[in-house]
Amino acid sequence: MLIPEVTMTLGAMETRSDPIVRYRGVRKSYGELEVLKGIDLDLYAGEKVAVIGPSGSGKTTLARILMTLEHPTEGTVEVNGEHLWHRLVRGRLIRADEKHLHRVRSSIGMVFQHFHLFPHMTILRNVTEAPISVLKIPKEQAITEALELLDKVGLKDKAEEYPIRLSGGQKQRAAIARALIMKPQVMLFDEVTSALDPELVGEVLRVIKELAEDGSMTMMLITHEMDFARDVADRVIFTDGGLIVEQGTPEEIFERPQSERLQMFLSRFRSGMGKESVR
Repeated sequence: MLIPEVTMTLGAMETRSDPIVRYRGVRKSYGELEVLKGIDLDLYAGEKVAVIGPSGSGKTTLARILMTLEHPTEGTVEVNGEHLWHRLVRGRLIRADEKHLHRVRSSIGMVFQHFHLFPHMTILRNVTEAPISVLKIPKEQAITEALELLDKVGLKDKAEEYPIRLSGGQKQRAAIARALIMKPQVMLFDEVTSALDPELVGEVLRVIKELAEDGSMTMMLITHEMDFARDVADRVIFTDGGLIVEQGTPEEIFERPQSERLQMFLSRFRSGMGKESVR
């Protein structure tokens, strides 16, 4: 489906009205290199959206802009109907200050490629640090919630271990628990298996799939795992050259790709040529 706007008749979306996240005309440049070239994209409450594409196509930059780790060069992003990077003052959009950014992005969580756990803290403290210091949740409540989440991701018995004692897959599951305890409305997963040994990939994808099946959380899944995208996503978006080239249901994207570029991209995986990395 070679269109920039979402016009598919996804069953999960037919009753939805306003998107929880809205990108409009979003561009991002690094010097003369433009990695996003005017992106329009909506994410709806409870929707699971997989973003696929070759290296340098801009898919990670989409997530980093939403997480306020990168500033858009042009365009706007809204979360729950409120501008993220701007404030509306007397009918004009002005650049938001850090206080506004922090408040609006508080409903967004992100799990990164490389875990970013604090090495000097136990896994339990890694998970409880933010809710105690940022959300001001009482310590005992935070510990109770953290242990429940660690149990959910299969790490309750590792609560008092330090990250150095965990495998890569276990560290990534701990990072997922750390993001979940903040109760985000939107969760971003940025190539969360790309730094893992192949034998550890399955355990992390299994946890994410269970989260997708169990909860109403909106998810943006930037991934090179095509089978995972097919199984988990309500909608798959293919980016290339800083543009959304094609989007649709998993069946439409993987079984009936329309663009020559998407057909070529998918053929790389089907022929066993390997996985493409992400900017």
